[in-house]
Amino acid sequence: MHATNVRNLKKNPSLALRQAEESPVLVLKGDEPNALIVHLDKTIAEGEQSVRPALAATLFQDGTLSLGGAVRLSGMVLQAFLQYLGDLGIDVVRCDETTEHDAADLDRWLAS
Repeated sequence: MHATNVRNLKKNPSLALRQAEESPVLVLKGDEPNALIVHLDKTIAEGEQSVRPALAATLFQDGTLSLGGAVRLSGMVLQAFLQYLGDLGIDVVRCDETTEHDAADLDRWLAS
């Protein structure tokens, strides 16, 4: 799967269309997946197979699916899906207001 951002898509839409002939092109708006370009000459099965990872990544990033659920939806093995998320710049670990406190607890535990 290829990825591009809106700015690059506006500059060179024909590149995205050529890439879509090989595999779907995920269009990012900022850091968020926004759209998917799929070539119409592909069979439905090929299209579904390539759309599933993009959909899974988006639903995981939105917090709709857990990592395990997203992996199952993607049809990929865990390691490949993690690499896919990394390629898209999607963080697997999300920090929140408790992260700093948890890290301090872990440091104290490891020091004892």
